[in-house]
Amino acid sequence: MFSLTSLPPGFHVDPYLFYTQLREETPVCPQPGGSVILSRYDDLNVVYRDTKRFISDKKAVFGPKFGTDSPLYEHHTTSLVFNDPPLHTRVRKVMVGAMNPRALAQMEPGLIALVDTLLDEMEAKGEVELIEDFAGAIPIEIIGNLLGIPRNERGPLRDWSLAILGALEPKLTTEQKEWGNRSVTEFKTFLRYIVEDRRAKPGDPETDVLTRLIQDDVDGGLTEVELYQNCIFILNAGHETTTNLIGNALELLDRHRDKRIELLTNPDLITTAVDEFLRFESPNQFGNRLTAEEVEFHGHTIPAGTDIHLCIGAANRDPRQFEKPDEMVLQRWPNKHHAFAGGPHTCVGLSLARMEGRVAISRFLGRFPNYQLTDEAQRGGRVRFRGFARLPARVC
Repeated sequence: MFSLTSLPPGFHVDPYLFYTQLREETPVCPQPGGSVILSRYDDLNVVYRDTKRFISDKKAVFGPKFGTDSPLYEHHTTSLVFNDPPLHTRVRKVMVGAMNPRALAQMEPGLIALVDTLLDEMEAKGEVELIEDFAGAIPIEIIGNLLGIPRNERGPLRDWSLAILGALEPKLTTEQKEWGNRSVTEFKTFLRYIVEDRRAKPGDPETDVLTRLIQDDVDGGLTEVELYQNCIFILNAGHETTTNLIGNALELLDRHRDKRIELLTNPDLITTAVDEFLRFESPNQFGNRLTAEEVEFHGHTIPAGTDIHLCIGAANRDPRQFEKPDEMVLQRWPNKHHAFAGGPHTCVGLSLARMEGRVAISRFLGRFPNYQLTDEAQRGGRVRFRGFARLPARVC
């Protein structure tokens, strides 16, 4: 039986064979400790849209995992993704309002300038590491701008994000847990003077997420803990997934040279291509919900209080939903993948992520149409998130 805490050899290289077996043979897969994996597209759709029977609040799960007095517990039980209304509604409304189409349009010229600067720097080096030099640098700058974090102080943000999100893995070492707790504490300390400065000198609430969150705090909507932890969440959510989107896409276009040629020949495909990269190699491979009452899937009764692992990577290749699911089709449309989850918890930053992916990938290909990866690519080694830790390449 497939187990998230005892992965089969070769899983991190290519999990899709195992996902196919899960989806077709064991669509309700029990796990050690009593949790369950669901892996079919329609099943995930049901869970995402039914917020009464399937809740996002994870206090009952994260208490035993992190300890209720730990920084990781405070963060992951307060951030948007692991909460239900009313907190989820309040914070989501703030974030959606700050990422409206006009705000995104205003951000695009700055994004293009940032990408072009990174491309210039890589061209000067020739031998580059695409995660550190490119894919990971873009979302840090964009989210840093959204929160108004001074550019010369953004150095530790990526490591904090990796540590905090890494603590969501099914199996943790003592060192990983300690690193995650330390990162939450350091991140909160880092944010204090930035928040206080913004209280004294508010930004434009139409485009400044932190100013909007602070205003909601002043109006009695958010507690201080909720304010700080959701600032951390914005950085983490926007960083890891977008880094993986860009890195995965560049690796796929190196491995599938015919698709690279197709995209170079028809650059207008970039919009649908980004969604196909998201479907084919989903940056976020697993989501979670908790059953609020007894439910049934495929003849299996799942008790109330069961932690459900939603296998996005398997659902996004479900042949019941997608024609030729194991083939990368750049012009695929419609493409109703689950890379951004679904229902009321659909990723609030999906338009921003798509814009970052579209600009980064298209301008990279325009500058380096003949780039080549070396043999030293290194997967991130995570279950929940799929991406690369290192992606060395020659661009000239």
